[in-house]
Amino acid sequence: MRIPVSWLAEYAALPADLSTEALDAALVEAGLEVEEVDDLRGRVTGPLVVGRVASIEELTEFKKPIRHCWVEVGEAEPRSVICGARNFAEGDLVVVALPGAELPGGFKIGSRKTYGRLSDGMICSASELGVSDDHDGIIVLPEGDVGADARPLVGLDEVVFELAITPDMGYCFSVRGIAREVAHRLGVAFTDPVAKAAEPKATAGQPFPLSVETDGCTRFTLRAVRDVDANAEAPEWMAKRLTQAGMRPLGLAVDVTNYLMLELGHPLHAFDLDALEGGLTVRRANPGETLTTLDDVERVLDPEDMVICDATGPLSLAGVMGGQTSEVGPTTSNVLIEAAHWNPVSIARTSRRHKLTSEASKRYERGADAAISMLAAQRAADLLVEYGGGTLVAEVADVDRREPIAPIVMPVDLPSKTIGVEYDRELIVAMLEAAGCEVVGGKVKEGTVEGGDVFTVVPASWRPDLTDPADLVEEVARLHGYGHIPSSIPRAIAGTGLSSSQRRRRRVARALADNGFVETYTFPFVSRERADELGLDEKDPQREAIAVLNPLDDAAPLLRTTVLASLVNAVKVNLARGARDLAVFEEGLVFQPAEGWTELDLVALPVSKRPADEAIEAAIRRLPVQPRHVAAVLCGQAVPVGVGVPGRAVDWTDAVEAAEVVAEASGVQLQVAQGEAAPWHPGRCAELRVDGLPVGHAGELHPEVCDRLGLPKRTVAMELDLSALPAAGLAPAPVISHFPATLIDVAVVVAEAVPAGEVESALREGAGELLDGLRLFDVYRDAKLGEDRKSLAFKLELRAADRTLTNEEGVAVRDAAVAVAAERFGASIRV
Repeated sequence: MRIPVSWLAEYAALPADLSTEALDAALVEAGLEVEEVDDLRGRVTGPLVVGRVASIEELTEFKKPIRHCWVEVGEAEPRSVICGARNFAEGDLVVVALPGAELPGGFKIGSRKTYGRLSDGMICSASELGVSDDHDGIIVLPEGDVGADARPLVGLDEVVFELAITPDMGYCFSVRGIAREVAHRLGVAFTDPVAKAAEPKATAGQPFPLSVETDGCTRFTLRAVRDVDANAEAPEWMAKRLTQAGMRPLGLAVDVTNYLMLELGHPLHAFDLDALEGGLTVRRANPGETLTTLDDVERVLDPEDMVICDATGPLSLAGVMGGQTSEVGPTTSNVLIEAAHWNPVSIARTSRRHKLTSEASKRYERGADAAISMLAAQRAADLLVEYGGGTLVAEVADVDRREPIAPIVMPVDLPSKTIGVEYDRELIVAMLEAAGCEVVGGKVKEGTVEGGDVFTVVPASWRPDLTDPADLVEEVARLHGYGHIPSSIPRAIAGTGLSSSQRRRRRVARALADNGFVETYTFPFVSRERADELGLDEKDPQREAIAVLNPLDDAAPLLRTTVLASLVNAVKVNLARGARDLAVFEEGLVFQPAEGWTELDLVALPVSKRPADEAIEAAIRRLPVQPRHVAAVLCGQAVPVGVGVPGRAVDWTDAVEAAEVVAEASGVQLQVAQGEAAPWHPGRCAELRVDGLPVGHAGELHPEVCDRLGLPKRTVAMELDLSALPAAGLAPAPVISHFPATLIDVAVVVAEAVPAGEVESALREGAGELLDGLRLFDVYRDAKLGEDRKSLAFKLELRAADRTLTNEEGVAVRDAAVAVAAERFGASIRV
């Protein structure tokens, strides 16, 4: 929010000698974030004066209209100035930049000859001076002394602070709130701008028929002004402040509502009274209803949206933005002012649902002050009457359904215990009252304490964020000053180091990175269509995803059941950025519904007090199962094409190798077998097992999956359940033998469908303790071997710790290994 210092000073009695730096410090100490200090006094340097147009000569010999003006600037003789604007006449007061002045953007003013005449200065527009975006014509001043400094008349004598308002200080989305904070911080008087209007009483009659049919509106006020010039220009002081606050003046009715919203923090809306039919109804939207808002977008309304309607249908998206059918237009003469208070959560949801954020919604979703609705509407009506010449309608409508503010009970010693600073009772009371609270119990009165060791505090109507004793503690610490809280370094507590699972995760990530993979992190949220895109079977357990009640993105409301489901998003983004050869991985949680869980089991736990133990236990039972998975995706070239290097595209073996890297880093032995699972290609999918139990899959993604996800053909992937891998035991110390190894090759013939990995496991088991190494080095197929048969050639490395093995011992080990393979797979030695 942008706030001029002069506007702030109207309600906080700022000292005359207060520097910009001191005010900046006071705002920061109050807990407000100062994003920028815009000192308008330095935008224009050099002479900028008020001038009077003495005479105008129209130059018609050029392609565009040009005027040669003689302008009085307080010197002995008028100055000759060339100007192309036509919105001024002889005798008008204008702003003149004289030679030596420098305008925003480094534009220097000098004397020069142009269009055959001398231009000895420049008549300025608002955009040229940087005070607004209006460049339709030059500034015509209503008053001023010729030759005087023009800066105060155009707002260039101002300092504007731009503040970032945190959600817990929504009341500071107004001059009223910021002035109150600054006044307290500087110890000066505060004048509440609400006091400028007297609150009228609701009357039996209404300025327009009204019915409130939703509990999302706690107060709705109407005031009407007839025969008003709703499109008149706002008074200069108001237009100047709106411009400095970052708003463009649009016309009196709209400018008044915007001005009061900035000043009081209470949004208002102006209806064209003659455009309304029937009566106003405040309700929830009906399914299928539409509304074209002021931004010229037709929006389909949700049944949760609150709307203001007349007989023709919705007129306004309540608390967010008005509609086009009832907006103040060029022919408006009768204006209906609405001031309402809406449920903050409902407004926030509507704003996010429609991706529509307005100045009104920012304030309503943080909690506007319902107590001043009538005062704000009355003030708006008074300004319209004063500057638009209207007549105030006597009838007042005020539907008030506010609940009394619940008091908060806080132990007297809670601030001291929480903050670590000794706060006495009187100081706590003073700080709470400075926060707008009423302390009705716990104060010292005539030497006695009312309420014992607790304070009973009623928060102000403009502080809806104060709901808990902890909130009051925060206010005491903030208003007393964070500088009074001593700084101390917390004592470091000795830890136990990383857990075994944490060490495994680090080893896995480091191993994959060492093998050329890049780690990425994705949000664990996926769309409802992702299961279909991955080709999951209708009965696949991975389809049982948990929906988030309030998702960050409505298009991705489900928690992932597989890391691949979200990892492919990172792949798609990199492909869209021009990357072609990718090897990425992610390690993270997946979410599976607890056994027997249904959405009917959802029970809201109270936040006002500690839930019962049974409720906590029931909530824990409903928590989803969250195993940790690691997934990798590869596409493009595994080995890039180079000079003399043919290159190689990734294939399913690269995905299997990535899984083996993970297994090795985890200290487990991976078994690879033929598998079939979505989203992998049924003929190029490996099932990954550890100790005979499935832990994941690897291989080439199904072509249809690649097509639906927009991935390159032959993209490969793997995913492993890290939580399912057994903990690696202590590795035995290696026995180093100084005796030579015996090398024996053996080729066994097996059926084509038998995986080489399972044959290798059988050979290892049969070879026994003398086996020091086993490696597959050849696969051979030939018609002589028989139909659907293949030959697998292995190299056995045998070694004993206490002797050199004889050839006979080596042959015996080989035969024992082949015997196990023969028993399991019908393997025979290839002759």
